[in-house]
Amino acid sequence: MSAAARLKTYLDLVKFEHTVFALPFAYAGMLLASMEARGTGWPGWHTLLWVTVAMASARTAAMGANRVIDRFIDARNPRTAAREVPAGKVSPAQAWGLVVFSLVVMAVASAQLNTLCLALMPLAVVFLIGYPYTKRFTWLCHAWLGVTDGAAAAGGWIAVTGTFAPGAWLLWAVVIFWMIGLDVIYATMDHDFDVKHGIKSIPVRFGIARALRIAAASHALTFVLLLLVGLVTGASVWYALAALVMGGILFYEHRLVNPADLSRANVAFFDANMWLALTMLAGVIVDVAWRTLT
Repeated sequence: MSAAARLKTYLDLVKFEHTVFALPFAYAGMLLASMEARGTGWPGWHTLLWVTVAMASARTAAMGANRVIDRFIDARNPRTAAREVPAGKVSPAQAWGLVVFSLVVMAVASAQLNTLCLALMPLAVVFLIGYPYTKRFTWLCHAWLGVTDGAAAAGGWIAVTGTFAPGAWLLWAVVIFWMIGLDVIYATMDHDFDVKHGIKSIPVRFGIARALRIAAASHALTFVLLLLVGLVTGASVWYALAALVMGGILFYEHRLVNPADLSRANVAFFDANMWLALTMLAGVIVDVAWRTLT
C-alpha cells in the first residue's frame, strides 16, 4: 500500500472530516476568551497553532481508541462491519499505535499552551478513551461523549487565559447538550442491533420516539445556552444573529427524522451539525472582529 493510500486509510479510520464538529467550538472559545481577556479577538499564531494541534490529536486519539475497542461489536453490525479495523485494513496494534502517538502530540501541544492545559490532560485522556466502554454499562453514554467533546470548547478558552471563566463553562454546556442530542439521533440507526446485543443507549432505554423527544429537548436547551454565551461574553448582534441561525438549523435537524422514517438520520447527524458548528465559528469571528474594530 502506498503512503498516500495508507494515510487515507488512517484518516478514514478516525473519520477526520468529523473534526469539524468540535474544532470550531474550540476556536470559538479561544476567540471569545481573547476578546474578554485582551480586548481583541486575535489570540496570536502560537495559541492558534497549538490549539489546532491539541484538538486534532485529541480527537484522533479518541476515535482511534473507539474503533479498536469496539472492533468486535462493529464486526457484527452490518452498518459498521466495513470499518477499517474489523475489515482488516488496520490492525489493532496499528490503531493503538496511532492512539499513543496522538496522545504524545496532545501532551506536547498542551505543554506549549499553559500549565493548566497540561495538568488537565490526564483527566481528558480518561474521558477520551473511556467513551467506548460506557455504552456497555449505561444509557448515559451520550452525556459522557458530550462532556468529552465539550472540553474542546472550554479548552480553547483555557488555552488563552490559563483559567476557567463563566464563558468557558457555558460553552462547555452548549457542546454537552448539543452532542447529547446529535448522538441520540445517531444511535437510532443502530437501535435494533443494540437491543439484540445488549448495547446501552437512550433509544434502547426509552424507545426511538421518546429518544427523539429527548434529543429535541436537549437541543432546545442548547439554543438557550447559546444565547446565554452571548449575554455573558458581551457579544454583539452579529453573534445573536448566528445563534438564531443555529437555532434554525437545530429545528431543521429534527424535521429530518421521525420514528417512522429514519432514512435521513445520517444527514441530520452529519450535514446539519457540520453547518451548525461552522455557523458558530463564523458568528464568533464576525462578532469579535466587530468588537475589536469598534
